[in-house]
Amino acid sequence: MAKAADKAGRSSVWLDGKAHRRRGGGQPSGLDRARIIEVTVRLLDAEGLAKFSMRRLAGELNVTAMSVYWYVDTKDDLLELALDEAMGEMRLPEAEADEGWRDQVRALAREYRSLLVRHPWVSQLVGTYLNIGPNNVAFSGAVQRVIRRTGLPANRLTSTISAVFQFVYGYGTLEGHLSARAAATGMTLDEYFQDAMSAATESPQAADLIQESQEMMAARGGDTVAEMLERDFEFALELLIAGIETIVSREANP
Repeated sequence: MAKAADKAGRSSVWLDGKAHRRRGGGQPSGLDRARIIEVTVRLLDAEGLAKFSMRRLAGELNVTAMSVYWYVDTKDDLLELALDEAMGEMRLPEAEADEGWRDQVRALAREYRSLLVRHPWVSQLVGTYLNIGPNNVAFSGAVQRVIRRTGLPANRLTSTISAVFQFVYGYGTLEGHLSARAAATGMTLDEYFQDAMSAATESPQAADLIQESQEMMAARGGDTVAEMLERDFEFALELLIAGIETIVSREANP
């Protein structure tokens, strides 16, 4: 059992040359791996992870499922390729950029949040695979490089990365799922939010809490749900940056 678990934990399309492997025989006409990954991402965006299948993908490509398997061994391999493809959408700061670490932390956090909102399925896959594809490795490298620039001691770096980017992961995941639920109902985000709040106030258990929440939301400002989400994210990010500054100062002046 332990050996099977180890094998599963080490499984990745990026190992053993699987990312570039082809099966024997002729190449299916009009099909290539880039096209397969592109359509996979589009289907995942439109229909979600639960509805995705190799048969559905083959139908969208107008080929047989076996034609797809000429390029990828398994559905998991394809999902891992799609995940890294999405990760490649993020704009990463240059290693020699003149901007300070604070602006680079903000930029990376905003890029990651946007990715999670744009592709809600990404958050579901991040914890599934080893994530050693080139785009994810580039993102992780940029994060480490920027956090090192803060001046924090080495024993504080991983905790700081977790504080900032696990916050972004959680925020972007919830925001992405909220947007997906609104889209599934055919409502705008504002309509869906108002409908949910109205329904919640009908519950005796939740009515008082909802009332308090509405007062808090009114105080923070913003005419739309998107504006409220933006303000909350930016303020929370500034709290984290201020926390880093405080720790750096405290470590320098014990």
